[in-house]
Amino acid sequence: MGIAAIPDRAVAGNSGDLNMRIHSLAGLALAAILPLAAPATAQPAVAPFYAAIGQTKPLGRLGEVIAAQRVATSVPGAVAWRIAYISSDMADKKTISTGLVVVPKGRAPKGGRPVMSWAHGTTGTAESCGPSQVLNPVVPLNEYFLPDGNSWTDYGVPAVAEFIKAGYVVVATDYQGLGGGGRHEYQMAETQARDAIDAIRAVGSMKSTGAGHKAVIYGWSQGAAAALAAASTPDYLARKGTAFDGIDLVGAVAMAPPDFRTLAPKGPLTDASGQAMLAETAKSLSNSVNNFNHVVMTLWGAQAAYPDKLKLSDVFTDDGVKFVDEVMANKCVHASSDTISYTYGDQFGALLRPDPVHAKDWAQTLIDSAGPDVKPVAPVIIYWGTRDTVAPPIMHKLYREHMCQLGGNVARVQLAGNLTHFATPAASQPLYLPWIADRLAGKPAPDGCAAEQVQN
Repeated sequence: MGIAAIPDRAVAGNSGDLNMRIHSLAGLALAAILPLAAPATAQPAVAPFYAAIGQTKPLGRLGEVIAAQRVATSVPGAVAWRIAYISSDMADKKTISTGLVVVPKGRAPKGGRPVMSWAHGTTGTAESCGPSQVLNPVVPLNEYFLPDGNSWTDYGVPAVAEFIKAGYVVVATDYQGLGGGGRHEYQMAETQARDAIDAIRAVGSMKSTGAGHKAVIYGWSQGAAAALAAASTPDYLARKGTAFDGIDLVGAVAMAPPDFRTLAPKGPLTDASGQAMLAETAKSLSNSVNNFNHVVMTLWGAQAAYPDKLKLSDVFTDDGVKFVDEVMANKCVHASSDTISYTYGDQFGALLRPDPVHAKDWAQTLIDSAGPDVKPVAPVIIYWGTRDTVAPPIMHKLYREHMCQLGGNVARVQLAGNLTHFATPAASQPLYLPWIADRLAGKPAPDGCAAEQVQN
């Protein structure tokens, strides 16, 4: 790919514990070697590691690591890297995703270490929004909205210290478009699912991680939708000729997941029913500018997935097209919400056309974004709070009912107290840790379809 290979020790630091030759962009002045093309809309600045990746073509096998950079971490007994690896999107186009790898020190057990693949919640749509880009990314989940949040964005990895102590490998994808070049296909859950799956392949191909084939995907919000979609992608999981074949997905944990398939109209999809679906989606998330921003990001992300089929002018006004494209390309989620509020006040709905065209194609894309409509290949567990206004609980209620009808094993747990969307990850952690341990131990999952659960 025109990138110089670096000896192993240059990638792994003094420890020499990454016993493979991979292409490293760390520490190279590739930003000068590979001139950055000036896009129509100026992109936010990113660190050299990501800038160079953004100019690289996605050539290689799924899960192939094309760059790595050592990252300091205070997690006891752990070593960590930023990585860039090959993935693909829901249209089967090759992409590059970035992310974090965190590995226990020491020798791996026979059979390898289980892999925990974290799929993060909404951070935004610009290239600078990947969680691995913050200065100290290998920490427990730190949420912007909560009182103890210490950043402008959500970052970190839930239960990372607990997983490292248990001897697991942890990998946390940024998703395509959030550091690896291209436009982020926000809320296209199958695309994010593929990123989480190919992240497992990436750590499996890094021999010194000691990663085995057993894996769990766990996610929150946008990432929870990815976890659901990943569990229903048996063909993608079983692909051959990847950087690490034979993933054994033993479970999926979804904290407050959205699911657009549940919004599909009854009967044949037409332009009229597609318009109704788009209108209902916008209406349900128009109670605040923060929630409405998710509608804007989703439409922008859908068009990024299918640029030859969908046009922003189909769903946004003429003024809205220019505004949305500039904002989404430049800002992360909270900044884009503020910009919409600053520019439009409480009239933010004026960004959307009242009469969207090609509505059938847009609605079908949102429905398809949930991934293949097949039962999960592994047990799924959903955690949710009753005060969630970001991912309407009716979505995962209908998801569970549908997948149980298809023969899946899907549990749904109402968390104790009246919890918001943002309280879900912390409240879920004490529950999913033993659930994951049981799946890795080979214990059969309880029948999640028998009855919904309420935590006391």
